[in-house]
This record gives sequence, C-alpha cells and structure tokens, in this order.
Amino acid sequence: MEGIIAQIEAVNKVINDFVWGPPMLALLIFTGIYLTVRTGFFQVTHFRHVLNHTVLAIFKDKKVVKTKDKKAISQFQALSTALAATVGTGNIAGVATAIVSGGPGAVFWMWVSAFFGMMTVYSENVLGIFYRIKNEKGEWAGGPMMYLERGLHQKWLAVIFSIFCLGASFGIGNIAQINSISTALHTSLHIPYAVTGIVIAAIIAFVILGGLKRIASVTEKFVPFMAFFYIIGALASIIMNYQNIGSAFGMIFTGAFNLQAVGGGILGTVMANAIRYGLARGVFSNEAGLGSSVMVHSSSDVKEPVRQGIWGIFEVFFDTIVICTLTALTILTSDVYINGTGLTGTALTMSAFSENFGPFGGVFTSIAILLFAFSTILGWSFYGQRAAEYLGGLKLVPVYKVIFVIVVLIGAMSSVQVVWDISDTLNGLMALPNLIGVLCLSPVVIKITKNYAARYFKGEKIAPILSAEDEKKK
Repeated sequence: MEGIIAQIEAVNKVINDFVWGPPMLALLIFTGIYLTVRTGFFQVTHFRHVLNHTVLAIFKDKKVVKTKDKKAISQFQALSTALAATVGTGNIAGVATAIVSGGPGAVFWMWVSAFFGMMTVYSENVLGIFYRIKNEKGEWAGGPMMYLERGLHQKWLAVIFSIFCLGASFGIGNIAQINSISTALHTSLHIPYAVTGIVIAAIIAFVILGGLKRIASVTEKFVPFMAFFYIIGALASIIMNYQNIGSAFGMIFTGAFNLQAVGGGILGTVMANAIRYGLARGVFSNEAGLGSSVMVHSSSDVKEPVRQGIWGIFEVFFDTIVICTLTALTILTSDVYINGTGLTGTALTMSAFSENFGPFGGVFTSIAILLFAFSTILGWSFYGQRAAEYLGGLKLVPVYKVIFVIVVLIGAMSSVQVVWDISDTLNGLMALPNLIGVLCLSPVVIKITKNYAARYFKGEKIAPILSAEDEKKK
C-alpha cells in the first residue's frame, strides 16, 4: 500500500511541478497582461466606476443587495459567495509560506498577480454572464463549462474542466479546509477532531441542502463579519508594531528586485524565488484564471455582463491587495519574523499575532482559520454542484451534496498529505481549459467592454450586448 501511495505521490509531483511551475504561472500572468492591455487598463482607468458600482453601491442601491428573482441571487450575494471560496487558509498560511520561501519580495509579486488577475476574473465573469443558460429549475447556470461549450464549441474541454473542478471541490475545497479547522481547534482549544467534524458537517449539510439561495443568504452575512473580524485584528497588530511598517515595505520592494546572483546566474535566485512564490501564492489565493468564482457570479440576477465583471475586479482586489497584504504586514512588522524563528505557514502567522495579543493571538488565528476555511467549504460546495450538474444533470446534484457532507466528516479526522497534494494539482489543472477558453474568446470580452464603455463613458445611444442568444437573434 505504501508503495502505491509513493508512486501516486511521484506522479502527482511531476504534474504539480508543471501546473504550479514557471510555464503555467507565465501563462496565467500573460493572460492577465493581455486582457489588461486589450481593455485599455480597465481596472485602473475605471477604478472609480468599479468602486461606485460594487462596494459603494451596497450602501446606495438596494437592487445590488437584494433581488426579487426567486431563481437568482443578488450581485452582492454572488460576490459574498465567491469571496467565501477565495478567502481561505491561503490568506493566512499561504502568505506566510510565500514570505518564508520567496522572501518579503514575494508580497510585491502577489500584488502583481492580483493587478493583472483582476482583468482575468473580469473576463471570466463577462463570458459567464454572456454564455449562461437556464437549467431545468429555471436557475441561471454558467461558468467555464458553458463558454467552452457554447462559445468555443469544444465540449470535451468543458467536460475536462468539470472533472477537475469536481475533484478539487472534495480536496482543496473540502478536506484541506476541514482538516485545517479541526487541527487548529484541537491545538488551541483541545477540541476532539470527531466533535469538530460532526458539528461542521451538520452545519454544512443544513446550508447546502437548502440550495444556492440558502448558501448565498448565509455568505452575505458571514463573509462581511469574517472580513471585519480579521481586518480589525490585523490592523491592531500592525499598529502595535508601527515603528516597523517602513522597514516592512522596504523589505518587500528590496526583495522584489534583488538581483543577487548565485552561481553566475543572470537573475538571482532571491528574486527568482520571490517572483515564483509570490505569483503562485497570489493565484492560489484569488484563483484568477482557474475559472472557479465565475460559476457563482453567473447565477446573479444582473443582465449586463460588464456589471458582474467589475465585481470580479473588486473580488481579486479585496482578497489579495487587502486581506493578503494585511497578513503579510502583520508578519513582517513582528519581531518574530525580524529576529527569525524558523517557523512557516500557520505557525508563523500565529506567532506574529501572539507577539502582540499574547495567548489570545493563537486563539484569534484559530478563529480566523475556522471562519476562512468554513467559508471556503461553502463556496466550493456550490462549484462542485455546478460541475456535477454539468456532468450528470440535476439528478446528480443531491448525490454530490450527500457525499460532500460525508467527506467533511471524514476529512476532519484524517490527514493524508497525498490527498492535499492531488487536490492542489486538480485545482491548478482547472486553469488549462479555462485559459484556453478565455484567450480564444477574448474578442468577445473586448467587444462587450467597448460597447459598455461607449454607452456609459461616451454617452453613445447604442443597444447593450447582454447574451449570446441576443447576438444570435441579430
């Protein structure tokens, strides 16, 4: 048995090294750069417009928060559910790992991945709304599988994406998260793994068995609370070490462009590692290019593709520029990091908070992991449902939900590293078919974006482009 597991690990390592290696990261960043240039740096030139129609609209426009459509969710609910899946343990442990492996400069390259990733997620959402359809229940169904089949006319790519997504939902979206929760609670509060598994599985079952409406209803309340809780704690920790803020930014920018050569190389390994781990952790955190969050954004009641696209811009901004940066500064301003302890991952982040909060620092980090990981499970449960629906129809969805809840229970009481590794690989493999679709269909994104810009920024009286069906009728 051990020999079989060893062989599986060896094969997976080869695939994983490619999936999260330089070639794939280059493709992910290239896609973001290409879309950024083709849209005229939309995330910069129209950032005020993005804010006015996303986070600020929450307080001004009731239609953004609530919807009268019983078969759809609101724009804010779509964002909350997407953030529930993207804001996870990677924002806590992943950032710490990136800093230890790639140095403080990795944080800068996380920002770079987020900057260009904004337009990747924007494009995914535009395509998701444009090519979505209504399923047998009358609910909106969209995502990479839809624009790969209906836009690119390559159903085999849509099937491959759905298979990878289904597998990833059980791994990175379930086992990896619940195991982080049970481990954190057992370490800090000595709660038995089985108790955690039973309680979380029961809560997850109650939520996901109620369908997308219930998931969205929970996330729209849970995610803002979760974000507020973590932001306040991180800001408090950073302010307590305010004297180190300047040096923290100094380390970030110095490390990002450190050309210290090793062995005669043109590009020093210090900078190379900063780029690799920064970009990898950035993509892993905000999932730009993986095609995951578009599945829930496509369920929004919005009609205009660009309107949901700009929520994707804010999603990446908040996940990486805000949450990941706060974690990074909490670590880099702490004496724990400055003096060196040899810690990494969750342990390093926990020690950084404990430096200022004492024993409560460990409890705070554990609670943050609980909130982040729980929200990720909720978000990914929906992604898995969409993949299951595409592969086997609506009849497969109830079966998927039951299995998903059972896996939550099992995952809390077991820790098999190979499962984590394979799920990480499947998560990355989702990017391959998705990026093919996004790049090949980029002319559609550009056309829709120009149409939107002409109407909203130039005042031209032209008909909006809303869906593929509308275009066919023309």
